[in-house]
Amino acid sequence: MKKALFLSTLSLWVVFGVVLSRARAQSNAAPEDLFKTIQALDMRLFDAYNHCDLTTISSLVAEDLEFYHDKTGLARGRQSLVDGIKNNICGKVTRELVPGTLQVDPIANYGAVHRFYHPGDANNVGEAQFVTLWQHKDSGWQVTRAISFDHRAAAK
Repeated sequence: MKKALFLSTLSLWVVFGVVLSRARAQSNAAPEDLFKTIQALDMRLFDAYNHCDLTTISSLVAEDLEFYHDKTGLARGRQSLVDGIKNNICGKVTRELVPGTLQVDPIANYGAVHRFYHPGDANNVGEAQFVTLWQHKDSGWQVTRAISFDHRAAAK
């Protein structure tokens, strides 16, 4: 009986170790692999944002999201972000990445942080910078924190 309990416990620890090492390997991926992963996620998020695909946005954002904005302050929670996009963004504003401005850096045992620059759009709503924290879990990648700052009139 003790031997069976010991083997069961040992098996659980082995499985736990494998799962943990995979999660660490993903968040500590080679810089070029991590860059490509975050770039693809970012493109997916931008596309959903620009096409008012609230379902996709919801899937890419953590329930406990914290979104810091230099003009409106702190918004907490996925639903707050989705409602804000639905009410203030859909059909009014688009985002695009300025080529060459995407920076991705690993955050050990968590995921990655990335920073990018958003130019003014056709509606001349202005320019801004963003920092996004992506967390990798067993269920995939999600944005857990975001900072939108340096909003200013678009350069003409």
